[in-house]
Amino acid sequence: MINRRRFLQTMVIAASTPTAVMSRQADGTGFGPLKPDPGEILDLPAGFAYTVISKAGEEMDDGLLVPGRHDGMAAFPAENGTVRLVCNHELRASWWPLSSFGPELERLELVDRDKLYDAGGGTTPGIGGTTTIHYDPVSKERLGIHLSLAGTEINCAGGAMPWGSWLSCEETFANPGKSFERGMVINRDRRHGYVFEVPVSAEGLADPVPLTAMGRFEHEAAAIDPATGIIYMTEDRHQSLLYRFLPDVPGKLQEGGRLQALAISEKPRFDSRNWVDRQIEAGQWLETTWVDIENPDSDVNDLRLRGHEKGAALFARGEGICHADGQFAFTCTIGGPERLGQIFLYEPSPAEGTPEEARQPGRLGLLCESAADAILRNADNLTMSPWGDLVVCEDTAGHCGLLGVRPDGSQYPLADNPYNNAELTGICFSPNQKTMFVNVQQVGVTLAITGPWSNTA
Repeated sequence: MINRRRFLQTMVIAASTPTAVMSRQADGTGFGPLKPDPGEILDLPAGFAYTVISKAGEEMDDGLLVPGRHDGMAAFPAENGTVRLVCNHELRASWWPLSSFGPELERLELVDRDKLYDAGGGTTPGIGGTTTIHYDPVSKERLGIHLSLAGTEINCAGGAMPWGSWLSCEETFANPGKSFERGMVINRDRRHGYVFEVPVSAEGLADPVPLTAMGRFEHEAAAIDPATGIIYMTEDRHQSLLYRFLPDVPGKLQEGGRLQALAISEKPRFDSRNWVDRQIEAGQWLETTWVDIENPDSDVNDLRLRGHEKGAALFARGEGICHADGQFAFTCTIGGPERLGQIFLYEPSPAEGTPEEARQPGRLGLLCESAADAILRNADNLTMSPWGDLVVCEDTAGHCGLLGVRPDGSQYPLADNPYNNAELTGICFSPNQKTMFVNVQQVGVTLAITGPWSNTA
């Protein structure tokens, strides 16, 4: 078993030496050179192969179609060694030809309207949401697929919860009423900008209940600390915050809780972006505190503004976040002087979320920051790998790939998509850590990747 605490401690030690962290060229070959893919979907090292397990436009078991723009995703254990994946679809109402309901919304009649969060006046429903895939990694067969959350918008990333549910996050802040998008009149019945919980075991559509206490803002990803039940969330804005949600009842998010934003002790309104003046160096650690966010279910898109005014730190498009044995890594897609991305570490306080936290503060560190010579550009989704490195998805203006990031900050290519501008998303591993899953977003496919994963790369 991988000792992930030792891995993160190694990252911390490496980060104490800025020259090691800023050495961004590929170090070694990782799993070896990437081989051109005859199918022109994803290049992989020799000995690795993918299986397409979900494709936009296919008919699902519920009679609906697989929606497009696959995004954040997590894998959960299911019966007899099988896997259930819950996959976000980052769709807005004006992209209805990519919806589950068909190019003319002709399949909308198959859906119970009470299970649609936003029916859009009956004419333009929210078409974002999630699909749930049942997959057998041994036979490499898809056993089932259905729509599991409907009527939401711009479901970008989210996070897996240890009690068997997926938090699907809306990356939008849309109000009810009519608006014009791409020449269409869009009707919205409901407010958007929320987190929704999707039980993995649900065979049909989940009840679309917004978790309003977790804040109304342009959510990106979420990760939970299983030791405390505290959930950490990123925000996809140029001027964004890192949030944490302290639930009133751990594991029961609908019971409410308290929303806070991270600040740097004795440095109020700290700017981590390094766009103009360098405020944080690679390898530098800063003690943290947290500020309360009042009225988290706001009528206006101002949580980040109010939080910053109270002293919260700024980040440059917070994106992926993952937990690894008590610590967290998260990405900022356009951080750094060249706006090519950053990866931060957050180490919670031993007394996280309690009054004793002030005596034993958590701390924030900059692991690495991409520059022109980096092989990693615009880091987005990320996860911990079975062999002990971070695996990071790129979201660039050109072709995107998967990169491994070692504890010393060095990097190596793991997969690449040179065939189009589609970003890679939803990176995760099966519970037995033998299969890696990833989405090619604009192509609209989910891939299951197998090969000689090892403890060294």
